Amino acid sequence: MILRNFLNFIVVLIENINKNLRKVYLNSNFYEKKISKIFYKELIYRPSPHLLSSLIKYQTQKINVNDISAENLWETTSINNKHFKRLNNFYWFFTLDLKSSKKNTQKIISDWIRKNFKYNSETWKFDSTSKRIIAWLSNHNLTMDEANKDYLNAFNIMIQKQTNHLINEIDNSKKFNDKIIGCAAIILVGLSYKDEKKYLSYGLSLLKKISNSIFDNYGFTKSRSIKQLVFHLKYLILMREWFKEAQIETPDLINEIIFYLGQGYAFTWQNVKSDILMNGNNISDNKEFDHYLKRFGYRFKNENKEFGGYAILNDKKISIVMDVGQSPYSNFSSEYQSGSLSFEIISNGKKLITNCGYYDGKNNQLIQLSKSTATHSTLVIDDNSSCKFKKKKEDYLLKNGLKILKKNIVFEKNYWKISSSHDGYMKKYNVIHERDIEYYPEKSKFCGTDKIIFKKSNSNLKFDIRFHLEPNIKLMKTQDNKAILIELDEEGWKFTCDNYDINIDNGLYFGIKNSYTQNQNIFISGITNNKNENITWQLNKI
Repeated sequence: MILRNFLNFIVVLIENINKNLRKVYLNSNFYEKKISKIFYKELIYRPSPHLLSSLIKYQTQKINVNDISAENLWETTSINNKHFKRLNNFYWFFTLDLKSSKKNTQKIISDWIRKNFKYNSETWKFDSTSKRIIAWLSNHNLTMDEANKDYLNAFNIMIQKQTNHLINEIDNSKKFNDKIIGCAAIILVGLSYKDEKKYLSYGLSLLKKISNSIFDNYGFTKSRSIKQLVFHLKYLILMREWFKEAQIETPDLINEIIFYLGQGYAFTWQNVKSDILMNGNNISDNKEFDHYLKRFGYRFKNENKEFGGYAILNDKKISIVMDVGQSPYSNFSSEYQSGSLSFEIISNGKKLITNCGYYDGKNNQLIQLSKSTATHSTLVIDDNSSCKFKKKKEDYLLKNGLKILKKNIVFEKNYWKISSSHDGYMKKYNVIHERDIEYYPEKSKFCGTDKIIFKKSNSNLKFDIRFHLEPNIKLMKTQDNKAILIELDEEGWKFTCDNYDINIDNGLYFGIKNSYTQNQNIFISGITNNKNENITWQLNKI
């Protein structure tokens, strides 16, 4: 223990020394000269701002820049201000009224350049810099039109100087989403200034390197995060539309990545038209993105029953989704949740059974809770999750993951089945969790069996199986305590379980991003008796 603590101390010490040396380097005159090597070339391609409509939430009521007090905008902004990051990434420019004064808009940029001409650790953060470049170039009708020569010269210098900074820092960026935005910004500068050698080719080589790192052989995110998959798809399509608009042939790399990401998007969203609340996902309302895809002529299709570690069986009325994938490697687990074999049921577009979603705010307790097995519709043993996490800087990453031992998927006209098992409880409790879920379409009946299979003798283990519901769903226990009635809009369902106690409990629902509210869950509880347990339950439409 003493040796381990000493080694950890040495590792932290070295990290801090390297971090401080890097700060000195980035603020040095040497680095200033390095990123100031630019090309005074005219802007050839000017991207249309509407191409970002899949990424930007446009407001119905536009802001007129004349109503903004630009005089002391940057002097009065505190780093602790919650709007500081948004203000400095300039994505708010997409909400400006096109009738806004070009002169005032350009003054805002000029003031920012004057204050932040040299590297600043707060205003030059990687993701903010990437978005700022995209926003300045995409809103060229306000940021460049009718500008004087001195302003345009400063504008072009600052665009390329920031791009040089991105190239220098992209390998040090830890977040994969930020890397994709950085690649997009570098590629856009290459297209805009027709500098294929320095920016365009380099941006594409970076994109290839990043895609090999973050996508598996089937083009699904190695993190198994559906939210990340959609995010990457949006930025890849944006890059492709830039190439098309600039009348430059789209590289095969971009077309290939979009094809595979589109397969994942079709499988996890378009096939079910509902957000799957697993592994970092929240309610997203991708319908707007679907309209964007249709407008630009994108059509994705995936008729598989299993993809990316998820099994999905559905018809026009019912969808059942189950997590049958193993946990990702630790460095891809920042949004992974220990919900193996958890499932969701969608009936006529409404969630009958759900998971609780993911909390992405600043409350560490809620982050840990949302990553736990208890917030999923699956088995919990002795109040422990199937995976363990450890905190590393700002993230909670996997310490102990799990493997899927077997799985079987059947999809016939009158019989559906998803069956799988994992070893997440093997190391601590010497048990395997196996789950079978069957559906009989003609009877509108679900039959589930959760098996606790002992590999070694281990009695008196407490277990719970939870079935979470959305906050608006009403539950009622029958007078004989043998069933729980579920009111789902105009539908009624009955939950039963033989030989085990069933109850209703309160929980927290994180489906809406960065927030939480109370919900209810049905739970089965019991104690093992040194033998394999087969817990059977049913959901019947009434």
